[in-house]
Amino acid sequence: MRRAVTVFAAAVVVVVAVVGCSRKEEQREKVSPSGQVTKKEAVVVVPESVKGKWKAVKIAVTDKTTNKESVYTVNIGSSFTIPNSDLSVSVVNFLPHFMMEGTTLTSQSNEPKNPAAQVKILEGGKDVFKGWLFTLYPTTHAFQHPKYGFTLVDFVPAG
Repeated sequence: MRRAVTVFAAAVVVVVAVVGCSRKEEQREKVSPSGQVTKKEAVVVVPESVKGKWKAVKIAVTDKTTNKESVYTVNIGSSFTIPNSDLSVSVVNFLPHFMMEGTTLTSQSNEPKNPAAQVKILEGGKDVFKGWLFTLYPTTHAFQHPKYGFTLVDFVPAG
């Protein structure tokens, strides 16, 4: 019975995390008492137990035309440019145990149980994507680009 409850709770957390995140995650609709729809910003909260514990993430970039994959290690808070392209990727945040509580995106623990990296992708200097890459669910709300695919493949602890 206890195992069934644990499995059920884990499944609920995963479903909420996967279903709740989308490219529009940065904005949530809220209906005011007057009936007007307003947008509420999603807030990313990195818990103290996670801050400073992770140095970088490893992002696989697949060139769809050649089917060649290259893995880049990018420090959290830094960015890199994909060679021979006008695309740059910034790693904004890393949450080892991603979860959503209303409009708050956070980490349930420092254990890598549902690793997610918040990234921002620019093409030609213009924002084309701001969202999340998930290790366990690489195709969930993935950035769609005609030439490149992006996947979070690993993460590097600090120290």
